[in-house]
Amino acid sequence: MDKQFLIQEINRLKQQKNAVILAHYYQNEDIQDIADFVGDSLELSKKAQAANADIIVFAGVHFMAETAKILNPSKKVLVPDLNAGCSLADGCDPKDFKIFKEKYPDHVVVTYINCSAEIKAMSDLVCTSSNAKKIIGSIPQDKKIIFAPDQNLGNYLKKETQRDLVLWEGSCVVHEAFSLDKLIEIYIKNPTAKIAAHPESETHILKTAHYIGSTSGIINFIKTDPASVFIVATEAGILHQLSKTVPDKTLIPAPSTEDNSCACSECAFMKINTLEKLLQCLSSESPEIKISEPLRVKALQPIERMLELS
Repeated sequence: MDKQFLIQEINRLKQQKNAVILAHYYQNEDIQDIADFVGDSLELSKKAQAANADIIVFAGVHFMAETAKILNPSKKVLVPDLNAGCSLADGCDPKDFKIFKEKYPDHVVVTYINCSAEIKAMSDLVCTSSNAKKIIGSIPQDKKIIFAPDQNLGNYLKKETQRDLVLWEGSCVVHEAFSLDKLIEIYIKNPTAKIAAHPESETHILKTAHYIGSTSGIINFIKTDPASVFIVATEAGILHQLSKTVPDKTLIPAPSTEDNSCACSECAFMKINTLEKLLQCLSSESPEIKISEPLRVKALQPIERMLELS
């Protein structure tokens, strides 16, 4: 289908149905360009909350759309493709996590926002990569903590906060795919470059970084740092918005161990969404995210605690 036709039809339906389109930084470029807002998962959920719209189309992965629904119960929340999952969220099954949690009854449960509504409902606090240190720091020193589902982020937080966290063994396949050897090769060719890495990356990658932070944090670092060359260790979709913001800077995606076309690390789940699916989603008003009210209320509580602390 013609790209220009798709864009026109999406915009027409958006106006007709009073819809807002939210796109994560990791979405493909066409979707980022047509979105009303582009951001990380928490930023987008806040935008959804503030938007004067009847329909929220969340172009991201499933747990992000769920979070938007948890925060916006009166609005219809749609996703272009229900198969847009997440290795972190999918790797933390609620039944297994319940058994895991029962082993540590005196622990405060902190979960990364990259998890299902069921896992959020079993949590005391939710965090994002940008506020995780603050959330951990808000918990009294005498309290023991479970952190799930990302063990790499958990290990980073252990080091940064000097807290002894009990970790669920989950990880993001995208952030575990960076090749240290290839990264060193690129750095040798670009010795003035600064490396920016997401804390979901493995420890050996984080040790090379000049800056470690969330998606939004990495963008802000590159925008404000005087260096002219950056190697970016997070999902390669971030480079689209960055290249618009800092056209005078050279942005190099951190190399993946995979022999793929761009030699970078891409989230296959994020790239499932397309303009065609976005149009179909708006047209049919499906797939729709639905969460039972008791589950929504339980999942909302740790998110609200996080928002209060942030």
